Amino acid sequence: MKFNMNSNNMLFMFILIFSTLISISSNSWMGCWIGLEINLLSFIPLISNSNNLLSSEASLKYFLIQTIASINFLFSILLKLILLKNFEINNLFSILMNSSMMMKMGSVPFHFWFPNIIEGLSWLNCFILMSWQKITPMILLSYYLNKNFLMLIMMINTIVGAIGGINQTSLRKLMSFSSINNLGWMMLSIMISEYLWMMYFFIYSFLISIMCFSFYILNIYFINQLFIFNMNFFIKFLMLINFLSMGGLPPFLGFFPKWIVINFMIMNKFYIISFVFILMSLITLFFYIRIIYSCILFNFLKMKWFKIFIKNKFFSFIIFISCISIMGLLLSTFFYM
Repeated sequence: MKFNMNSNNMLFMFILIFSTLISISSNSWMGCWIGLEINLLSFIPLISNSNNLLSSEASLKYFLIQTIASINFLFSILLKLILLKNFEINNLFSILMNSSMMMKMGSVPFHFWFPNIIEGLSWLNCFILMSWQKITPMILLSYYLNKNFLMLIMMINTIVGAIGGINQTSLRKLMSFSSINNLGWMMLSIMISEYLWMMYFFIYSFLISIMCFSFYILNIYFINQLFIFNMNFFIKFLMLINFLSMGGLPPFLGFFPKWIVINFMIMNKFYIISFVFILMSLITLFFYIRIIYSCILFNFLKMKWFKIFIKNKFFSFIIFISCISIMGLLLSTFFYM
């Protein structure tokens, strides 16, 4: 029975990847819509679990939200086909299409479902929802950008992602608000260049994969578990360094794509937008540093008997990945030159 479940999951993962390729390689809007629907129907079985009420609720919510977004997208396609040459309808189509893609991604102002659904998922499904499920909507969004509309949305994304994560105690919700914050940066990067978006998306997916894998191995879901666990100080420090990289602190790898985006905004005199983006990055760094400070300095003497033993493979993996994050500025400097 266990083998069948694993083989089914592998099949749905293959269909998930295949549906994304259908959408991004299609030469018609209807082909993109079909790829989105296959993607939805392949992701639902991955997140649903009959033994867990939270995952069952999350799968139902995800299905309803994505269905509404797909209906909105289909309506905008039909509107475009019926009234093709009207400029006002063309502008309305771009707003409707962008809105449906933002709902698919969990962008502001359609972001309320995103933290609630992530709270009921496993770490692997959280990683898929925060990374792979954003590929198709972002690429479809780049086909028909409404720049004036998206500029406001990008700034609100960074603000909501930064402020929403301040009082969170759940690591999954914290990662979801971090994803909303980074979504604003990714939307701006895809307006600048698709290559810049690909680089930003790859580095962001790399960093959240480290965090999700680490939390999965340690079976950690809440911030207070980081305080209580009596693990090796060196491992804890290296693992928490990736928080700083996700926040975009300069010595680390996560700073590099943000550096290029900020450089472009300043060169094109988008001073207000760059100020908002930098300020919100400082707020995200504030609650990341607060977690690291608490985890390193808090010492629960009564829990000393609860010792975590880390396997050597995981220990070497954490060291290797953290070295990549630490050397990120050096690597990015050569790359930028």
